Amino acid sequence: MAAHRKPRSRTTAAGAGRTARTAWTIALAGAATVTGFDGTGHAEPQLTPAQVKAKVDKLYQEAEVATEKYNGAREKSEAAGRRIRALQDEAARKTQKLNAAREALGSMAAAQYRDGGVDPAFQLALSSDPDRYLDGAEFAERAGNRQAASVAEVRRQLREIERLRGAARVELKSLTSRQAELRRHKKTITGKLDEARAHLALLTGGERALDDRADRSASAARTVLAAPGSAAAQAPNARAAAAVSYAYTKLGSPYVWGATGPNAFDCSGLTQAAYRAAGVSLPRTTYSQIGAGRRVSRSELLPGDLVFFYSGISHVGLYIGNGQMIHAPNPSAPVRVAPLDEMPFAGATRVA
Repeated sequence: MAAHRKPRSRTTAAGAGRTARTAWTIALAGAATVTGFDGTGHAEPQLTPAQVKAKVDKLYQEAEVATEKYNGAREKSEAAGRRIRALQDEAARKTQKLNAAREALGSMAAAQYRDGGVDPAFQLALSSDPDRYLDGAEFAERAGNRQAASVAEVRRQLREIERLRGAARVELKSLTSRQAELRRHKKTITGKLDEARAHLALLTGGERALDDRADRSASAARTVLAAPGSAAAQAPNARAAAAVSYAYTKLGSPYVWGATGPNAFDCSGLTQAAYRAAGVSLPRTTYSQIGAGRRVSRSELLPGDLVFFYSGISHVGLYIGNGQMIHAPNPSAPVRVAPLDEMPFAGATRVA
């Protein structure tokens, strides 16, 4: 009897386990159903249009931080690539020179082999002109010294070529690291922008249109307040005036992260292009551009000054006077005129 009870006990336990799991599954399904159909449970609250816009603005700002890091990594990657090419070119030139030196040594060695079979004493005894022979021997000794120097030079060239190749390997490792960094920042940027687009999709068509009209009308009003001629006239010098004039010609150009013109820009790409048109070379990133000139206070601002925003110096614009700037805001808006108070001011630099 005991032998029959034991299996039945195991079957009952297994059945109880299945029953418990089934009950748990039903309970989860019921909770999901209640949440899905009744809107209760842990569903996220519906965001207002203002909350959506604030969230999107924050995502754009975070994407811009990643964009500036991407720009910096790309600048370093391109510099590493240039150094690699320069090292490779130098190594190639030195290798050609080394090959020529090796050929000369080979010719010298062959000549020695041909003439080295006769002992110098016999050569002196058999010579019809001993004085001439002795002169030749002295020349041969000097040639031997030159040969030794040539061998030493070949060895030096070999060491130099190996040094160049070692430096190229280091630069290649740096380039590989920068490329991996580029991919990470690109992934961050695209993730933030995709999330921003998803939030914008929550707005109705009417809400988006209303927001766009408000932005356009505000931008138009601000543009009227700062005419290109007056802004350029107030610039401290011709280069700053040229940068301001260039920025005005780019109003309405689209924002594209990583772009430096001539048809699309990100924030630091716009300021770099404006000063490039004025004959001034600026670094690529916001956090490099702020150190590219003389720092000025907000009360000292003149048209052409670079104005920076956020604690991480992740955004830059070109000051045009009257408390306004031209900047490339984010993917939701083109290059436009905006007040400095639109973002938290972090500092300013005069580069021209």
